[in-house]
Parts: sequence; structure tokens; C-alpha cells
Amino acid sequence: QVQLQESGPGLVKPSQTLSLTCTVSGESITADFFFWSWIRQPPGKELEWIGYITYSGSTYVTPSLESRASISRDSSKNQFTLQLSSVTPEDTAVYYCARGPVHIGSWLLTEFRKDEYDSWGQGTQVTVSS
Repeated sequence: QVQLQESGPGLVKPSQTLSLTCTVSGESITADFFFWSWIRQPPGKELEWIGYITYSGSTYVTPSLESRASISRDSSKNQFTLQLSSVTPEDTAVYYCARGPVHIGSWLLTEFRKDEYDSWGQGTQVTVSS
């Protein structure tokens, strides 16, 4: 049974860098052929996919955030991380890590398919405010 747990600061000041870590148990993040994603949900808005890191360490971030977001991993700790720089209040959201997507395609940039992610962390609230 795969379990994911997000950790990081709940409050970040504007212009700072947000750093979140997802700790995975029950499955190795390097196991073939899983992808591991960061997802967020701003207040009153839909779920938004941020990006993923693959079992081989490749990463992909949605173009709207690629200038500010990066995803990395520490395989020895079975963790992957999200860094989001130059945050603004518009980055306020509940941030989730999840296993998936199962299928890759252009749909990633146009819609959110919740059934593509089979395991989720509980989510962590991040507020950007001075």
C-alpha cells in the first residue's frame, strides 16, 4: 500500500521560494514505470497539475510554471520535492503529491483527470502572505 506525505512551510512570504517535500512509503520512487506528481488547488478553483518526476528521474513542469518550478528527488530517502520561486499570493493553495499520471499526453496541459492518480498525500495548505 503506497502512502505519500507532504511536508513544508504553511506560510511563505511573497518573492520567496516555496519548498515542499513528498515522502513516499510502500513503493520506491525509482520503481518502473511510475510517475510522481505535484498538484495544487487554489481556493475556489479546480485542481491544477504542476509537474512530475519519473522513475528514471526525468521531470516535466507545466509551461505556465516552468520558469519558477522545479522538481527533484532524493532516492535514498524515497522523497521528491517541489521548489517554486518568486511566489505571489496567487500561489496560495493546497498542495498535493500523488502517484501518476498513468498515461501521458497533451491532455495534461488542458484538463485534470483525477483517475490518472491512484495514490495521494493528504495535502498541505500553503499561504503566501507578508
